[in-house]
Amino acid sequence: MDSSSVLSDDDYDVISNPGQRSLESSIADLHHIPSLTTYELPPSDAARERLSAVALSSVDIQAYVQNALNVSSAGKYPRDNRTLRVYVDGVFDVLTVGHAHQLRQAKLSFPCVHLIVGVLSDEQCRAHNTTPHFSHLERCELMRHCRWVDEVLHDAPWTVNDRFIIEKRIDYLALEEGSSVNPEFDKERLKGYDLVKRLGRVLPTRRTTGLTAAPLLVSYNAPEDVPPFRELAEMVLEQPGHNTFTHPPLKTSTPMPADSNTRGLEALGAMEALEAMSNELAER
Repeated sequence: MDSSSVLSDDDYDVISNPGQRSLESSIADLHHIPSLTTYELPPSDAARERLSAVALSSVDIQAYVQNALNVSSAGKYPRDNRTLRVYVDGVFDVLTVGHAHQLRQAKLSFPCVHLIVGVLSDEQCRAHNTTPHFSHLERCELMRHCRWVDEVLHDAPWTVNDRFIIEKRIDYLALEEGSSVNPEFDKERLKGYDLVKRLGRVLPTRRTTGLTAAPLLVSYNAPEDVPPFRELAEMVLEQPGHNTFTHPPLKTSTPMPADSNTRGLEALGAMEALEAMSNELAER
């Protein structure tokens, strides 16, 4: 072997002894590797027209956050380009467009953001009179697949405090505007947000207007003796304008014989008819 191909002691020192080179100089050698960016499909023209937060660019979002932090007595918009850790928490029982827009704004609030999402547990929700329709595991998994999320916190606290902020090295907490005056928002969680506000560590995200109403969900915690179709029927019947069910006759090429099953369904009420239909489908 040629002696020129053998590494010298100095060469080994550069590799094995971190004192020979600083971490910054080592990272500088990687400048040719492009940073990972989140690819975003462009929104449709209809979405731009109807949903208020769709058209916000990263420049718009950062300018809005910068103005909000600079006018705050406790916080100032950071001038360096270091990676900032931004935190968002919630139940996320149903991931809506409003949630997605909030996560997007949190991710784009600074040039470089590591977005942490805390998902509140089933036990915490039930202790505060909120029963999720989907399990904690499923809600965490849903967040894991969101393009804006970098980290999912499975053991998120119901109320954030200064100790939590320090332990998780959180730079800012993203909070949707209007949450503090929303009468439906949990008061204990708001106390934690107020504490972070006094520290100058809350950045605002704008609420999306133009959204449809939240979907009507059937509770998974219904009594065992109440069939799900019956519970759904009861919930629909309670809605304004849905006092009766009307089922148009089936259109077939040949007339259907009026057997006992058909006559029986016609004689049943709305909820009983739904139960009978569900039982028939189950038998098939």
